[in-house]
Amino acid sequence: MSFQTSALLLSWVAILLLALVVAGLIRQVHALAGTGRTAPARLAAGPETGAAAPGFERLGPGLVLFLDRDCGVCDEVLSLAEPPLRAVFAGPAPVAVAPGVTVLANEGDGLFDDYRVPATPFAVVLTEDGRVGRAAPVGSPDSLRELLQPEGVGGAR
Repeated sequence: MSFQTSALLLSWVAILLLALVVAGLIRQVHALAGTGRTAPARLAAGPETGAAAPGFERLGPGLVLFLDRDCGVCDEVLSLAEPPLRAVFAGPAPVAVAPGVTVLANEGDGLFDDYRVPATPFAVVLTEDGRVGRAAPVGSPDSLRELLQPEGVGGAR
């Protein structure tokens, strides 16, 4: 076999191997991208107004704040809200909490999921009949005031 024939044969083997590698990569990209499948419907962030409140027997009516211990804005919002209120934390709760605040800790897989909390701080106002009155992210103390103002639930200092 001549040098030219050997080089041609080796080139074809290399091209075949490259084609197999590219085919494998394309297969992985399609698997990761989910080609051919419809994307799962994304639920809207937060509960719908008027919907039954998940975990109402644990929370009761009034203001519920979903917070994170390491969130600076969460501390401001918590200090602004007047008791009685419930403070729900995804992980451990802070050591010091104001009197009149009911604390629920380690609820990342519980109430956080049930209420579809997109970010902290997040406030939910629950009505006396166990329904969601209002729900919204409260990125500042002013937004908590705005959330509470129309409903007259809770209060702001």
